[in-house]
Amino acid sequence: MRIFSTIAEMRAASRAVRNANRRLGLVPTMGALHEGHLSLVRTAKSSCDAVTASIFVNPTQFGPTEDLAKYPRSFERDREMLEREGVDFLFAPTVEEMYPSGATTWVTVEELSSKLDGRSRPGHFRGVATVVAKLFHIVEPEVAFFGQKDAAQVAVIRRMVRDLNLPVEIQVCPIAREADGLAMSSRNAYLSADQRKQALVLHRSLAQVEKLIQAGEHKAQKLIEAGQKEFGRVDSNAAPEASVRLDYFEIVSPETLDPVEDVSNGALIAVAAYVGTTRLIDNILFSKP
Repeated sequence: MRIFSTIAEMRAASRAVRNANRRLGLVPTMGALHEGHLSLVRTAKSSCDAVTASIFVNPTQFGPTEDLAKYPRSFERDREMLEREGVDFLFAPTVEEMYPSGATTWVTVEELSSKLDGRSRPGHFRGVATVVAKLFHIVEPEVAFFGQKDAAQVAVIRRMVRDLNLPVEIQVCPIAREADGLAMSSRNAYLSADQRKQALVLHRSLAQVEKLIQAGEHKAQKLIEAGQKEFGRVDSNAAPEASVRLDYFEIVSPETLDPVEDVSNGALIAVAAYVGTTRLIDNILFSKP
């Protein structure tokens, strides 16, 4: 695996792949890799001739009170994991490399960026769209791989690609889960043992809604109420730091992120909650039968 820290090096390697008529895939990450990231890498390996993974903790997608400083960083461990998976190129630039001094240009996907996680994290999706556009421009992959867990991010990136006519295919891979159902996330590392148990309410709430849909309930409001009700069942005897605070439980169109009244034609059922001070997200995608 070749490791690049500069844009010039990464571009030269990418061009060599394309000049050889080989299909190049990109797996963008912020590091602190887990099985979810590796599942993206394996999918990329199965459909591409060469795979680039990026590790870049993007400061512009963190708000002023968020966890940029403490976000888990484990570059050597991540490098070893990617090498074992057979990744061809690792792009690990510095902040200064990605954001030249005095940079004032942003990519903003209007409307979508203020929904779901964008409502809770103002400016977050402007940072995401900008850095992903930069990565697409630098690496120039034929296809980029993202996880379904970040469903709102997926909607924003797909719209950006469509609106800007970017020549990249977006492939979305299923959520990777722990054995007990918790969605894998780099932020799970923040959870104490008590918080880890309490965090399962996110998955339980979605499972309850999925169960109701399978039983024939398609009215979104009733499904939302059932999902929210699960949060009322969180263990009241848990330690205070393991308290769970619901951020949102919504049923929306996976493309527009607008609320839907009925799930019969398919819907994204999405939840976000704070477990202690750690914000976690999860979702299920219900497809039209």
